[in-house]
Amino acid sequence: PVPADRLVTVVTAADPQTQLMSMVLTTQAVAKGTAVHVLLCGPAGDIALKDAPESATAGQPPRDMSPQGLLGGIIAKGGTVEVCAIYLPGKGMGPEALIEGVGVAQPPAMADALLERDAAVWSF
Repeated sequence: PVPADRLVTVVTAADPQTQLMSMVLTTQAVAKGTAVHVLLCGPAGDIALKDAPESATAGQPPRDMSPQGLLGGIIAKGGTVEVCAIYLPGKGMGPEALIEGVGVAQPPAMADALLERDAAVWSF
């Protein structure tokens, strides 16, 4: 298969296993040289919090990996990671609540990223 030049991963799932698998697959895309942009909305936004719930930080079988741990690896390898524009206001928080390397998505720019012809979009 010919890989996409860009990948936008949209994660909204509250389930920790689904969150982890979204990070595993996105990490694989990074390893293949694909530019990635991760958008975390709703309960999945919690993955990006400094004071994240245990579901985001606890290691899961079989390799004791966590959604937040893999998210940090995606950031370290140059991936763009953002929470939805309405996530922080909905939680009564500001950008200082986010781990380093995570920003707040701007709807016009995010719409452009999702509409790019050479981008694959994965939704979890």
